[in-house]
Amino acid sequence: MGRRSDHGRDELRELILSTGQEVMAESGYARFSAREVAKRVGYSVGTIMHIFGNVDLLVMTINSRTFALWSQWIEARLEGVEGRERIVVLVSGYFDFAASNVNLWAAIYEHRVPAGLEMPESLVAERVRLTDIIRREVGSLLPEDDPDRIARLTSSLIATVHGHCAFALGGSFALMGEVAPLELAIARVMEVLQANSAARGA
Repeated sequence: MGRRSDHGRDELRELILSTGQEVMAESGYARFSAREVAKRVGYSVGTIMHIFGNVDLLVMTINSRTFALWSQWIEARLEGVEGRERIVVLVSGYFDFAASNVNLWAAIYEHRVPAGLEMPESLVAERVRLTDIIRREVGSLLPEDDPDRIARLTSSLIATVHGHCAFALGGSFALMGEVAPLELAIARVMEVLQANSAARGA
């Protein structure tokens, strides 16, 4: 395998990641191959392992890049939107991003971090950014400033939207005869937010 000296370490890392994300987008997690990434970048699998340590860390880094892309995409859609319509943008944005990037989206949830392998803090930071955006928007609509309660509510709402989205993309809603899963998800989220606002005296 040639080109070992063509790139500095940082350049090579970026090349491997961008190519790895392309491979993941094309093949999905189940068929993802570090060997295919190596083939495309023109370096050996050993070089990839030297940069990332192991395949799990490579996949974790690719998935964190997907989270970063997702966060940027959501923030762009929120520009100029006000009030509760911002929640609609968050929910529809979840569905739209997943539908437009099915394999990248699915890989986030299909990959399991092996026991004993800790995720680097830099990757954690990329992943929590999306949750922080959602927590910010949820908190802005609630008449309270209890961060723990807002965090727990945000986690529950994310799970609700994710479940609706997964059922939609996986075909389960179609089997049930449901033709508007996005509208269902938006309605459930709005009901929860309204109930919590009313309960706190909004």
